Amino acid sequence: MPLKNLDIDLLRTFATIADAGNFTRAAERLGRTQSTISLQMKRLEEALGTKILDRNAHRVRVTAEGETLLAYCRQLLRLNDEIVARVLEPELEGTVRLGTPEDFATVHLPDVLAAFASAYPRVALEVTTDLTLNLLERFHGGEFELVLVKRERLGPLAGTRVWREPLVWAAIDHFMAERDPLPLVVSPHPCVYRKRALSALDQAGRRWRIAYTSTSLAGAQAAVRAGLGLTVLPREMIPPDIVTMESGAELPDLADTEIALIRAPGTLSPPALRLGEHIISALEHGAATSRPQAA
Repeated sequence: MPLKNLDIDLLRTFATIADAGNFTRAAERLGRTQSTISLQMKRLEEALGTKILDRNAHRVRVTAEGETLLAYCRQLLRLNDEIVARVLEPELEGTVRLGTPEDFATVHLPDVLAAFASAYPRVALEVTTDLTLNLLERFHGGEFELVLVKRERLGPLAGTRVWREPLVWAAIDHFMAERDPLPLVVSPHPCVYRKRALSALDQAGRRWRIAYTSTSLAGAQAAVRAGLGLTVLPREMIPPDIVTMESGAELPDLADTEIALIRAPGTLSPPALRLGEHIISALEHGAATSRPQAA
């Protein structure tokens, strides 16, 4: 008999495995044994009549058929969770402290957090923006339950990847990229964008100098608008009055970075747990453009 209904629990397990990159971390997040989630995936594949995961002793890769399923799976889980939030969990309340980079918070988080606040009006969100290094120090000091940080792809930082950032060179129109040394507008060390820019220029044999250092996105953009130098920004964060400088003979290519969500160790409060799930679900499309396994 053809399959007519999908099991939400099986779909949630599948999405968690795709996020975690292996069965061990997925089992920990779901509070189940590896054998249980392995059996769940066997049931889901049998019900669908197709293979959705390729697995070995170290990691799991989503198949082409699994990628198609995963896109719809995210939508179903998001709708399911919204129904649960509206109908079954109106009593959820408390305070959640979230740390995030300023630029990411400005561009990508407002709608995500607004949707969460609408679904859980009795949960108070305390959102702090800062540089990734500072966010991590404050996170380890117990200031946040959840923190979004910039990291290298497959780098040492743990967490769940929620966004991939294609990086580009950015400057005012008619900026002369052949200037030697090349003036740069950057954030303080150890900013991932700064590291990416300097590494790419060094490998290309280009001389550079730090013309302006700013701890804020607004400050960096003001320096760029003043013509003090060029900078590195995610492609989606280029404002209308700043242009993308295409890579080529004068400027080397830039590798992508990631945004990852890190949860505080131990048992999170129900509001923090729900916010983390909401952020991962809402931002998944940004990470889906590239699928290295989550750290």
